[in-house]
Amino acid sequence: MLEKTQKETIIGTYHLHGKDTGSSDVQIALLTERINQLTKHLAIHRKDHSSRRGLLKLVGSRRRLLDYLSTNDQKRYQDLIKKLNIRK
Repeated sequence: MLEKTQKETIIGTYHLHGKDTGSSDVQIALLTERINQLTKHLAIHRKDHSSRRGLLKLVGSRRRLLDYLSTNDQKRYQDLIKKLNIRK
């Protein structure tokens, strides 16, 4: 799980305006951080299949948000995948 301070720094980095906590950019950044944490966890605990299933669900959610962002605002999409080092 993300700690409150981690979450606040991610929101502060990727927000579009002062009170933005739910835009696609912020949601994708939060999901990416959680995916990275689960990937490290699964490198150590290879037989944790329930966490692997959760990881796949998070990846699918992020993929749908990225698809939405790419159809609505291509420039923001390109900037975001460069910032987060997500390969397309």
